[in-house]
Amino acid sequence: MLDFAEISHLRNPFKMRNTLCLAALTLMVFPFHVKAQNTSLQELWRSTDHITCESVLFDGKGQRLFVSNIEGNPTEKDGKGSIDILNLDGSVQTKAWVVGLDAPKGSALLADRLYVTNIDELVEIDLESGRILERYPVEGAQFLNDVTADPLTGLVYFSDMATGKLYAFQDRSISVQLENREGINGVHMGPGGWVYFLDKQGVHMTYKGSVKTLNTDITGGDGLVVIGNNEFIVSRWQGELWYVKANYSAPLMNTTEQKIQSADIGYNPATRTLYVPTFFSNSVVAYQLLF
Repeated sequence: MLDFAEISHLRNPFKMRNTLCLAALTLMVFPFHVKAQNTSLQELWRSTDHITCESVLFDGKGQRLFVSNIEGNPTEKDGKGSIDILNLDGSVQTKAWVVGLDAPKGSALLADRLYVTNIDELVEIDLESGRILERYPVEGAQFLNDVTADPLTGLVYFSDMATGKLYAFQDRSISVQLENREGINGVHMGPGGWVYFLDKQGVHMTYKGSVKTLNTDITGGDGLVVIGNNEFIVSRWQGELWYVKANYSAPLMNTTEQKIQSADIGYNPATRTLYVPTFFSNSVVAYQLLF
């Protein structure tokens, strides 16, 4: 998600719509094939009409994608937010599958539930019907962002970029796992109970309060997906995609000059497909990750 300090210029929804239109005109300059050492991206498809899309989540079991649309102001409880479902070829399976959200951002799957952050609450959604089952308020939360889940323990982890906290949710209870992680954003469940996360200091992993820093090159990252053993693709909201591993990073794509953002990315490990929500550009783009 965008830097918390940048939100003030989004207060006017009409200005946001104008920005969307301008950014859409620049889509043609997206590179189709950009190399980073031996890693490259090749565009597969592009799905449009996802208003202020902030995140894409790959559902391996359902073979589909969940797209979170803010649609209004990222900090406003306006009920405009929604979730779309896409097929893996980019076609729309269900438009506005869930509605009535405020500013949905990251999402994660656990059993038959979808968990979505919604400014200051964690929303639980039934995967079968799309019905909102429960809203869990998070005391003191200001800008809840990304979400990940551990199927082995049943824990759901989520970040608050404004307060620098990492939370855990289980059995209707929410607890603070980490504090004072400035700009904490993308989170991703790793093996052995470790949770990977991004903040303004770099890429890290945490387990039971212990933190290990993996990379300090990429600071202020947004989305994070694991593609191998301590290998990642990281997005930065300004419009950057990076290949990252411990003590090494290489650029994959940069659309900063075109003002096309890259928010909370998704990944299909079976096909090595990367899904990029472009936020203001109102679209989701799928890329083949080539090695």
